[in-house]
Amino acid sequence: MTPMKEDYLKIIFELGGGKQQVSNKQISLGLGIAAGSVTEMITKLDDEGLVTHQPYAGIQLTDKGVKYAAELVRKHRLWETFLVDKLGYNVADVHPEAEVLEHETSDRLATALDAFLAHPQNCPHGGVIPSAAGEFRAVSHRLLADAADGETVVVERFLDNHELLTYLSELGVHLYDRLTIVKHEPFEGPVVVQPVAGGDPISISYKAAHNLFINEAPEA
Repeated sequence: MTPMKEDYLKIIFELGGGKQQVSNKQISLGLGIAAGSVTEMITKLDDEGLVTHQPYAGIQLTDKGVKYAAELVRKHRLWETFLVDKLGYNVADVHPEAEVLEHETSDRLATALDAFLAHPQNCPHGGVIPSAAGEFRAVSHRLLADAADGETVVVERFLDNHELLTYLSELGVHLYDRLTIVKHEPFEGPVVVQPVAGGDPISISYKAAHNLFINEAPEA
């Protein structure tokens, strides 16, 4: 399987495509590529039995696709955790290293790495780490872009993208931050949020708001 096909399986998995349908637009925004290219690749993955695609409805991983994606994601995120926790890498810089390492990692090595790291549940950017059996706990797939004005949410995870992680770090947006949605600027403008902890409002770009996952903020 080509690295590009693997990237598609991983992004569909991360967007929730193992349990629900995701759209071409979500995949396009997540990978930063044109919608037309997404359609072409999804057709190939469908032909290989890795996804199902219902026009105007969405894309979802098949059981075969979920198994393949979960294995890739597990190894990738274990290496990300190792690089950040044990070697002091910056979170935004680990993706390309983990991308190489995941393809050279046997199941035995992944099991040993998992034990060495004391069985982490999440990677450094908040993504869930599947078990060796391919099982993974439920996470929110709700995007910041879909939050309502006036709602207070908590940042649960980010898509694994160097540019995105660097951008959010520069804005001062971090995992588990509580944010109140001030407004959605029109015409695909930014989402303006107010950190509950205080400080100035933050404008998060349209694209980034579609790459940042949120959950309901617990009551203080």
